[in-house]
Amino acid sequence: MAVFELVIAMLLGGALLAAWSGRIGVPYPALLSLAGAIAAIVPGTPEVVIEPELALALFVAPTLLDAAFDASPRDLRDNWLPVGLLAVVVVGLTVAVVAVTVRLIAPDLPWAAAIALGAVVAPPDASAAAAVLRQLRLPHRLLVILEEESLLNDATALLIYRVAVGAAAGGAAFGWHLLPELLLTAGGGAVLGWALARIWLLFPMHRAEIPIAVLVQFIGAFAVWMLADRLGVSAIITMVVYAMVIARHAPARSDARHRIASYAVWEVAVFVLNVLAFVLIGLQLKAILGRLDGAVAPYAWTAGAVLLAVILVRFAWVMSYNAVLRWKIGRFGPGPGRVLMRPTVQGGIVVSWCGMRGIVTLATALALPEAFPGRDLIVFCAFWVVLGTLVVQGATLRPLLRRLTLPEDRTVEEEVRLARAETARAALGHIDGHASRAAAGGLRSVYARRGGEVEPAGEALVEMHQTAVAIQRRRLMTLRAVGEIGDDAFHVLEEEIDILELNADPRVLGVDPSGERA
Repeated sequence: MAVFELVIAMLLGGALLAAWSGRIGVPYPALLSLAGAIAAIVPGTPEVVIEPELALALFVAPTLLDAAFDASPRDLRDNWLPVGLLAVVVVGLTVAVVAVTVRLIAPDLPWAAAIALGAVVAPPDASAAAAVLRQLRLPHRLLVILEEESLLNDATALLIYRVAVGAAAGGAAFGWHLLPELLLTAGGGAVLGWALARIWLLFPMHRAEIPIAVLVQFIGAFAVWMLADRLGVSAIITMVVYAMVIARHAPARSDARHRIASYAVWEVAVFVLNVLAFVLIGLQLKAILGRLDGAVAPYAWTAGAVLLAVILVRFAWVMSYNAVLRWKIGRFGPGPGRVLMRPTVQGGIVVSWCGMRGIVTLATALALPEAFPGRDLIVFCAFWVVLGTLVVQGATLRPLLRRLTLPEDRTVEEEVRLARAETARAALGHIDGHASRAAAGGLRSVYARRGGEVEPAGEALVEMHQTAVAIQRRRLMTLRAVGEIGDDAFHVLEEEIDILELNADPRVLGVDPSGERA
C-alpha cells in the first residue's frame, strides 16, 4: 500500500507541476527534476531501489518509440550530415572530455567507470527536447536537427556505455578490435527493427477492440526492446527503426477511432514515465546523500565540472561546424537538393543551447549494477547534469529566442496548406464524378469548405463520405511517400482526416446502420 500511495503522490505532483509549467513558461521536465531534488532532501521520503535491468526497458523503450514514430525520414535525409555529426562525433567528444575531467578530479575512479559516466551524460534526450522545443516556435530545420539528433545519439552513447560497463566488470576491453562488434551491433539492430516491424504489420490489429489494440502496442514495444537486448544488438537502433517503419505503413492500416485512442494513451504513458523517472532518481539520491555522511562537496564539485564540460563541448563543436558550413555555402553555394534554411550564427547558438538531458540519462544511471565502481558518483552527476541542463538551458531558451533574430520559417504551414488542398481536391474529384447522387451536392460543400453541416441523405451519403475519406488518406500517404510533405504536416492532416472519418459515422450523418434515415 505504501508503494501505491507513493506512486499516486508522484503522479499527482507531476500533473500539478506540468499544469503550473505552462503558466510560468518553464518546461515541465525542469520542474520535475527540481521535484526530484526536493524529494532527495525532504525528511521522511522513502528510499526506493529499482532493478537495474528494469530501468532501461521501462523508461526508455516506450518514450523512444513515441519520439521515433513522429520522426521524418525525408527530413533526416535532408539533414543527415549535421544530425550524424551531432549523434556520433559530439557524443564521442563529450564522453572523452567528461572522462578526462572526472579522472583529473577523482583519479581513483577507474577509466571504465569514467567513460561510463561520459556515456550516461552525453546524449541529449528525445523526450526532454520535445517537451521543451514544442512549446517554442523554432524554425523547422532547427527543430528537425534537434529532434532527430536526440533519437540517434542515444544509440551511440549506449553502445559506449555497454562496452564501458563490460570493461568495468572485466568482460571487455577497449580497443580498435571493438569497432566490428559495434558496427555489427548497430547494423543488427537496424535489421532486427525492420524485420520485427514487418512482422507486426502482418497482424490486423485494427480489427481488435481498442483497449486490446493499445495494450498490444505497449507489449510489442517492450518485447522488441527485450528481444534486441537478449540478442546483443542495439536496442535503441532496433526501437528507432521499428517505430519509423511502422509509422510509414500504420496510418493505412488503422481507422480513426483506434488511432485517436492510441495517441492519447501513449501521450499519457510517456508523461507518467517521465514523472516516475525524475522522482525515482531523486529518491535514489536520498540514499546516496545518506552514505556520503555530509561529505557532499567533492561530489558537488565533480558534478559541476561534468555539467560545464557537457555544455562547453557542444557549444564549441556546433559553433565551429556552423562557421565552417557558412563559409562553405558562401564560397561554393548551398549545393543540390531541397532548398533548406541556411545556417546562421543565431541558429548555431540555439542548437548549442538545446542540449537538454532527460530520461535516457536518468535510466542509464539507474541501470548500473549496485556494485559498479563509482555508481553513487555517476548517479549523482547524472541527476545534476539533467537538472542543470533542463533548468539552466530549458528555462532560459524562451528569453534567448526573443533576443535572437531567427529567420521566419513557414515550411510546415506551407506543406499543411498544400496537403489540405491536395486531399480536398482528391475528395472533390470523387464527389464530382457522382454528381447524379442526391447527396453529392451537400457533401461537396463539406470538402469545399472543410466544415459545415450536411443534410441527411441516406446510405448513399454514408458510402460517398467514407469513400471520400479513404481517397484523402491515400492522397496524403502519397504526398508523404514522394517527399512533397514531411511528417509534421502529415500528422496535422492525419488528425483532420480522422475527424472527417469520425463524422462519416452513419449515426453522425443521421443514418441508422440499416441504411435508413434516422
